[in-house]
This record gives sequence, structure tokens and C-alpha cells, in this order.
Amino acid sequence: MTQLAELPLGSRARVVGVSGGDEIALRLLEMGLTPGVEVALVGVAPLGDPLELELRGYRLSVRRSEAARVDITPL
Repeated sequence: MTQLAELPLGSRARVVGVSGGDEIALRLLEMGLTPGVEVALVGVAPLGDPLELELRGYRLSVRRSEAARVDITPL
């Protein structure tokens, strides 16, 4: 298991969980990063932050620090 922030560009993974019980963790879950969902890293900004993800048929941008809170299993 690793964190979403460490996923190589163009790779896919399955979300295992989101760490923490604060507002950021809740917001990540509300944005669709729930356990079991498949996610792909489709883009990275020139300075490495934010990350562009594709999940559930839409794209989502998150900060690298937020992605570091999402546990994944690479596919």
C-alpha cells in the first residue's frame, strides 16, 4: 500500500482509504475518493502540484499534500 501522491503519471490505482478525521479528509471523501474507487493520475502541474486525477468519469485536481492522505493499491 502507498499514497496517491506517490503514484507515477499515467498509472492507475484503487483507493483503500483516507487518513484522518478532519475537514480535509471529509472533503476528499465527498469528492469521490472513497474506498474501492479506481483512480488514474492523468496530469501533474509544471511545479509538481496540483495533481489531476480521473475517477468515476470525471477529472479532479487535488494538492499533493491532500493526495498524500489517500492510501492506494497500485493496479
